[in-house]
Amino acid sequence: MTKWLALSAVILVVDQLTKFAIASSLTRVVEVTPFFNLALVHNPGAAFSFLSDASGWQRGLFIVIGLAASVWIVYLLRKHPRQTLFCWALSLVLAGAVGNVIDRILFGAVIDFLDFHAFGRHWPAFNVADAAITCGAALLIWDGFRPRKTKTLEPQINADKRR
Repeated sequence: MTKWLALSAVILVVDQLTKFAIASSLTRVVEVTPFFNLALVHNPGAAFSFLSDASGWQRGLFIVIGLAASVWIVYLLRKHPRQTLFCWALSLVLAGAVGNVIDRILFGAVIDFLDFHAFGRHWPAFNVADAAITCGAALLIWDGFRPRKTKTLEPQINADKRR
């Protein structure tokens, strides 16, 4: 389980360092390419700014959800340490959840800064933690569709036939 928690820790550090760098240095939108900007956004809501216009109660709710998910993920990592793809996915989601919980506790909102756009339309800004959660969720879905090796009962069946 240690390697999975270490992976989460590395991603968490990258997430927090990038947020710190952006929050401490970015004062305006920086156009990086014709389709990508760096833009400091404080999102008090969840994905796609869900509940961002609520009166503030959502902060505590999202902190509790993030902490509960983190505890559950650590339990699953401990229970299934040899399921490599599953643990990769959980490690990514864990890093993202903790990264965004830290933001909510420290700043009251999640710091987003990656702004992709095309034809005058902007995708909601996001951060490294959000990307980790998304990639982890995609890996969980992929892992769920993979066939599982099951223990065969054939030797037992053949032994029963011989009796």
